[in-house]
Amino acid sequence: MIAFPRTTIPVPEAVAALSARQLPERVRAARRQAWEASVRLDLCRLPRYEEGRQWAIAELSAANKVLAAHNPGYVFGWGDMPGQQR
Repeated sequence: MIAFPRTTIPVPEAVAALSARQLPERVRAARRQAWEASVRLDLCRLPRYEEGRQWAIAELSAANKVLAAHNPGYVFGWGDMPGQQR
């Protein structure tokens, strides 16, 4: 299989919005759920928030399961988390 190289060319907002509208609703909901779980995971860094961190990881895993079933390239990884350097 030949993979296309990733480019650093920015995508205009209108093009990104158009391509996002083409996805099924369950995939858009899973992407939104993954983003919200990653924000909660970023906020639960201290040891006293262990239970909240575990809930966020479980939500992120469930969302990634839906995303991977649609397209494995949509999986929300650790590099996509807010506050992480790429």
